[in-house]
Amino acid sequence: MAKFFLKTHDVVFTDRPKTAAGKHTTYNYSDITWSPYGAYWRQARKMCLTELFSAKRLESYEYIRGEEVRALLRDLHGAAGGVVVLKDYLSTVSLNVITRMVLGKKYLDKDAGGSVTTPEEFKWMLDELFLLNGVLNIGDSIPWLDWLDLQGYIKRMKKLGKMFDRFLEHVVDEHNERRRREGESFVAKDMVDVLLQFADNPNLEVKLKREGVKAFTQDLIAGGTESSAVTVEWALSELLKKPEVFAKATEELDRVVGRGRWVTEKDVPSLTYVDAIVKETMRLHPVAPMLVPRLSREDTSVDGYDIPAGTRVLVSVWTIGRDPK
Repeated sequence: MAKFFLKTHDVVFTDRPKTAAGKHTTYNYSDITWSPYGAYWRQARKMCLTELFSAKRLESYEYIRGEEVRALLRDLHGAAGGVVVLKDYLSTVSLNVITRMVLGKKYLDKDAGGSVTTPEEFKWMLDELFLLNGVLNIGDSIPWLDWLDLQGYIKRMKKLGKMFDRFLEHVVDEHNERRRREGESFVAKDMVDVLLQFADNPNLEVKLKREGVKAFTQDLIAGGTESSAVTVEWALSELLKKPEVFAKATEELDRVVGRGRWVTEKDVPSLTYVDAIVKETMRLHPVAPMLVPRLSREDTSVDGYDIPAGTRVLVSVWTIGRDPK
C-alpha cells in the first residue's frame, strides 16, 4: 500500500498539508520539507541533488567528518573510567560536522567568534524544532480552533521562529560580508555560500529569497544532526545486546582495515557486514517513525477506494520495517 503512495502515484501525493509548524518555524513554508508541490519545490529538490548533496561536494567535506570523529574518540578516551552519556557525545559530533559543512565553522565551540547563540541555546532550539514539527496541533485538524492555540504550541513555534531567525540572520550576514570582502576571488566553501550563489542567480525559475536561504539552511542543520546521532546510538545499543554480531563486525574490521590505521570512508564499500548492520538498524529504528504527511493533489482511487483531493496521507515506516510480509 505504501508503495502506491510513495512510488506508483507519488506525483499525486507530493503535496504537503498546511500546518502551524510549517508556517511559523520554516518562514511560511519556504523550506524543503513543508513547501507545497510546484516550481519552487522542484527547484529546491534539483538544487539538493545537483549541488548541495552531489558526490563531489560531499567528498570535499570528508576531512571534516574525519577530524570530528577523531576528536570524538579522543574525548571518549579521556572520559574512560567514568560514566559516559554517549548520546551527548554523538549529538555534539553530529552538530559539529553539520555546522562545519553547512555554516563553515563550529557554532557550538566557545571560539565560534561573535555567535549570537550559545551552545546550550543552539541545542535547545534544535530539540524544540524536532518536537514542534512532530506534535499533533489541534488547529491543523480543526482550523477554526487554530486561533485559540489550546495547547500552547503556536506560541512556542513563534518564539522558536524568532530565535532561529536571529541566529540565521547572523549567519547570512557573516557569509555576505566574506563574499563582499573577497570580491572576485571568492570561492564557495560551505553550503550557505552555495545557497547565496543560487539567490544571486537571475536564471532560476523561482527566485530564491533571503527567507528561502535561511529556511534551507535550517533544514540542512536539523536534518543532518538528529539522523546521524540517533542511528549510531541505536546501532551501539543493538550491538551490546548481540555480542555475536559485535564480534563478527569486529572481525570484518580487523580483516579489511587492520589495527594499524583508522577506518576511512573509502573502506565502507568493503565493509559489507558493517553496512548490513547500519541498514538493519535503520529498519528497526527509523529516525522518523512516521514520514512527513503528504497531501493528495487530485482525486484518485486506491484498491477500489476513492480518495478525494486534499486527503492527508501518513506512512508509518516503523510498522513497515517490522512487518515480515
